[in-house]
Amino acid sequence: MAKGKITIDREKCKGCELCVSVCPKQCIAISSGLNDKGYYPAEFSQGEEGDCCTACTLCALTCPDIAIEVYRG
Repeated sequence: MAKGKITIDREKCKGCELCVSVCPKQCIAISSGLNDKGYYPAEFSQGEEGDCCTACTLCALTCPDIAIEVYRG
């Protein structure tokens, strides 16, 4: 399966958790630290072996704030 990586713009993210709920590999969690707007943004976790993300793009497609970019490879 393809490996991917995502980047989340902490300042755009409002912590709605939609990306967390749609990720089939559970690669996304809510941060324990606040962003400048006072939200707890989502953050990417690569997993123990760095192979968590499959680059399915569900998180980016679901994000209402367009805060997520997915990279394949």
